[in-house]
Amino acid sequence: MIVTRSQVKNLGTRLLPFSDAASDDLPLGQLLRLALFQISVGMAGVMLLGTLNRVMIVELSVPATLVAIMVALPVLIAPFRALLGFKSDNYRSAIGWKRIPYLWFGTLWQFGGLAVMPACLLVLGGDVTHDIPFAGEVLAALAFIMTGFGMHMTQTAGLALAADRATDETRPRVVALLYVMFLIGMGVSAIVIGWLLRDFSGVLLISVIQGCAVVTVVLNVIALWKQERVRPMSKEERDAPQPSFKDAWNDLTHGGTAGRLLAVVFLGTMAFNMQDVLLEPYGGEILGLSVSATTLLTATWAAGALAGFALAARVLSNGGNTYRMASVGLLAGVVAFSTVIFSGPMNSTVLFFTGAGLIGFGGGYFAISTLTAAMTLPADGLAGRGLALGAWGAAQATAAGLSTLIGGATRDSFNMIAMSGAWGDALQTPTTGYSVVYHIEIALLFATLIVLGRLINQSRRITASTRKTTGLGLADFPT
Repeated sequence: MIVTRSQVKNLGTRLLPFSDAASDDLPLGQLLRLALFQISVGMAGVMLLGTLNRVMIVELSVPATLVAIMVALPVLIAPFRALLGFKSDNYRSAIGWKRIPYLWFGTLWQFGGLAVMPACLLVLGGDVTHDIPFAGEVLAALAFIMTGFGMHMTQTAGLALAADRATDETRPRVVALLYVMFLIGMGVSAIVIGWLLRDFSGVLLISVIQGCAVVTVVLNVIALWKQERVRPMSKEERDAPQPSFKDAWNDLTHGGTAGRLLAVVFLGTMAFNMQDVLLEPYGGEILGLSVSATTLLTATWAAGALAGFALAARVLSNGGNTYRMASVGLLAGVVAFSTVIFSGPMNSTVLFFTGAGLIGFGGGYFAISTLTAAMTLPADGLAGRGLALGAWGAAQATAAGLSTLIGGATRDSFNMIAMSGAWGDALQTPTTGYSVVYHIEIALLFATLIVLGRLINQSRRITASTRKTTGLGLADFPT
């Protein structure tokens, strides 16, 4: 049997992950190199949300409330991603670079925050020579803000640069590759950092965190090297008046589609993420599951998300309406949380795991459909891709952070009242706090459906001739 060159090429495309994300303007080698900035961002995310969270509470004996405030600071500045994206859209320099300067300065902020963070944390933990009131709190807060600001700037500018260089056909797969690299960065960093800090000491903490700072600079410099072409600008072009952020935002949200879509993303993310820190404790405290059994919840959730992805791929390949798909994901979430609620009174592990899988399915289906819709937001005129991606990232990151905080606080607050007997014997059970959170999530899902309804009505007015079939590969994971 004779194998032709085209058959060999097609075989390589099928077997090599993300080979179809490359294009003439963005070869695979440059794309993989550019994706390194996502590894540095993932590493910083693990450091802020995982490793340092545990180190501050356990080894440094910092109050949990203060730790929660520190961890929340990077989330509070997430809305600035839209402004950062807008600035990178309209940045003017003599050599014509737009994204690289923001990627570079984001790297410096991220590096600076990580470089000073260990000393700040040791002061916060009480390891001081001169005891200055609130010095540890202020210094640690500044370190977290610097690192978070750098992460947001780096990620927004890097994603916009990748979207600029990709073609319309490859852009979804480029975004997917960047998302996968982000997950790889988080996974590998969690293992390595956890292993390095197994025998904790102040000196070791300084070495590990400052080592991460150095790795950040190395990875990001490799990522941005020769990624943006030099396009010299005349003095007249540089001095020309620039659009205001307000005008660009109005341009982005013209007609209400983008604004409603961002509202849908925010509310839907809030609804699906409030249970993030509660699902495993619910299984252990209410259903009496072992640690190993509750750990399987993550696998169940992931399996549901993959099933949602596979179904979304099939529906989108047949020209499915992204807004209708989002509504299906929301309704699946309603069924999922209802199932989890009933699993407690019925003491049913099967129902609980079924609900966890449905949460993954609904959340994944919703995220993929809204991301696909968001990729059609205007990238021309005053509102460029940086602003659109920044707005998307701001809505998602802010909602995810706030929902996790609100979910935990809500469970604790309602459980405190219920266990005191103020609401009677029927509600004097640990299940009450969890149930309240799940019911709030269901209410948020219905609120999201109400906002989404207008977008569905608008999409009905689009004629069949103007609709394009949207293919979906591993590409379209949310960023």
